[in-house]
Amino acid sequence: MPVPEGFHVVHSHIRRNPRPGASAKRMSGWTIAGICAAVWLWGHFIGFGDADAAPPPAPAPAASAPAGR
Repeated sequence: MPVPEGFHVVHSHIRRNPRPGASAKRMSGWTIAGICAAVWLWGHFIGFGDADAAPPPAPAPAASAPAGR
């Protein structure tokens, strides 16, 4: 069986030769999902430092007519 250039035979099947460095350039969907989950868990359980922030000031009471009228 003739094998074209850039291919090899594995168990009587013709397979394409692997490209050098192809797997290092691409991240799988599971890797991206894992990174997103790690960031979410970090923010959920440990936080991003918002605990030290000062609470917003309370709004001033609005001027209105007396309630007894």
